[in-house]
Amino acid sequence: MASRAEIGKKIRAARKILGYTQQKLSELIRINKTTISEIENGRFTGSFDIFERVLDAVGLQFEVNEKKHTLPDWDEIESMFSEEDE
Repeated sequence: MASRAEIGKKIRAARKILGYTQQKLSELIRINKTTISEIENGRFTGSFDIFERVLDAVGLQFEVNEKKHTLPDWDEIESMFSEEDE
């Protein structure tokens, strides 16, 4: 899953492609301009409804995927537990 900052960057880019300022977007969807800024800067912790309205207004959608787990390579594991002084 993308981080809030990554999502915010995508929203900002989509908004700019549409030629909207933060003020214009906030007026279109009746959300405070400060909220738009918080979303674009990855600091938004408000309701999903607001987040979804912003995404919809710039032509993006939220997608849920299964979480991917990554394991370190065997060599990395060995070095983590190595008792040798380096």
